[in-house]
Amino acid sequence: MAYDIRLVKLINGETVMGKYDPAKNALTEAALIQTIPTQQGVQMILLPFGYPFDQKFDGELSMTHVLFTFKNCPEDLQTKYLEATSNLTLSTSGLSGITGQSGGGMSDFQGLITK
Repeated sequence: MAYDIRLVKLINGETVMGKYDPAKNALTEAALIQTIPTQQGVQMILLPFGYPFDQKFDGELSMTHVLFTFKNCPEDLQTKYLEATSNLTLSTSGLSGITGQSGGGMSDFQGLITK
């Protein structure tokens, strides 16, 4: 089953991603994305939206709280999101940026941490 995964900026400035539900006009299984600057670049942390009070990706956000929807959501980030929400490890073929090879991908972010 293919999901419509969207990366958005909320009116409060937070960057969030989730599965778009057109019937509810909402993002389900919402995940908060935080960036942490390091000496090597930037690391990204993918957390449940209600963290630390919610430990599972089961939050829901109405699209009325969205200020901006990113046109493209990086495939590497979508893969990590699906792994975090499903507790499955997905194939990483073609994700050359994660292994350190040239070709873009998440190498610009120097890592992705999931909780």
